[in-house]
Amino acid sequence: MGTFFYTIFLRLYIAGIKVLSFWNPKARLWIAGRKNFPAVNFTYSADTKIVWMHCASLGEFEQGRPVIENLKKQFPAIKIVLSFFSPSGYEVQKKYSGADAIFYLPVDSKTNAKKLIDVIKPSLVIWVKYEYWFYYLKELKQQNIPVLLVSGIFRNSQPFFKWYGRSWKKILLSFAHFFVQDEASRKLLAGISIDKNVTVSGDTRFDRVIEVAEKFEHIPLIQQFCGNSKIIVAGSTWEDDEAELIHYVKANPQIKFIIAPHEIDAENLKDVQKEFAGSIFYSELANNQQATANVLIIDNVGMLSRLYHYADITYVGGGFGDDGVHNVLEAAVYGKPVIYGPEFEKFIEAIELISCGGGVIINSALELEKELTALWSNPQLIKTVGEAAKNYVYSNAGASKKIMAYIQEKRLLIN
Repeated sequence: MGTFFYTIFLRLYIAGIKVLSFWNPKARLWIAGRKNFPAVNFTYSADTKIVWMHCASLGEFEQGRPVIENLKKQFPAIKIVLSFFSPSGYEVQKKYSGADAIFYLPVDSKTNAKKLIDVIKPSLVIWVKYEYWFYYLKELKQQNIPVLLVSGIFRNSQPFFKWYGRSWKKILLSFAHFFVQDEASRKLLAGISIDKNVTVSGDTRFDRVIEVAEKFEHIPLIQQFCGNSKIIVAGSTWEDDEAELIHYVKANPQIKFIIAPHEIDAENLKDVQKEFAGSIFYSELANNQQATANVLIIDNVGMLSRLYHYADITYVGGGFGDDGVHNVLEAAVYGKPVIYGPEFEKFIEAIELISCGGGVIINSALELEKELTALWSNPQLIKTVGEAAKNYVYSNAGASKKIMAYIQEKRLLIN
């Protein structure tokens, strides 16, 4: 990957986003969020330790969050700055109280990288899972600022491991340490002679979902909607997921369904409501508490991780799309069976959840009906599958502690 082709790629990418912004709200946010650069204003003393965490989007933030909060506990004097690449991360978490500054990562370039890093002056940089921006990492390396990759996951299909990957490998050499999710990732890195600074730590998302579940607080309107009915919670659904659910919902009015679409723009919510006739939005519940609908559509962000608590059986969306299934751990932690579609091979937790007996894969609406019928007819099976899911989550906790132990051992935040 020569810098010439990398620069051309970035320019084409930006041009594409600008064109897309004429009709796509997310693209408009992506551009608007980068207009005021640098959008960080520090007035801290020279000896203040700054930790910069970068996340691609909301999912990566949830992986990084346990590390942020552990850092704040153990080093209360530090300041945290948080950057996002995607609007779906920034717009949801722009008021997150755990960070002292939150902003969009400016487009990668030699000028932007030096300008931003000189403003932040980080003592430690933590990047979550992936995103390998060449100029930022090069500048951090040149300034001798340690960069950690946490919850990293590597696949053989990535350019680092191809015959043409020598220049890509140089990007990886900017990291001081890799905390990877699995042994397969460690072996891939070892295959390109990166093996002395790699720890198989697991995924920090396990720590995060456990924390959320153990601090669970009821949502009164949801509790009231559920009553004593059987409940299926379908989270992060796309159109293909909803298509699998429609017939079953219509055929089972005695069951209540809580559906949380992945996209909650007005147009998509309107389409989802059309698909499920007689459904009601969560925002309407407060003024319509006597509603008899058996389908509740969640029209907000930030509630899903608690919704799974109310389910007897859960369904996690994304498994019928090219990008694959969404976060199955948010459902599994509550000890509920987790059903999802066939596109899950990119996600080790989805693979392992099947292996341990806590996940159920479906390929069609007919299979969904078959699996649900089997579960409803055997309450002990629901309990067994749910317990397997919960045990899987708890048995994989601890990644955050390993990262914190390294930071302390290397004295990265101690003068």
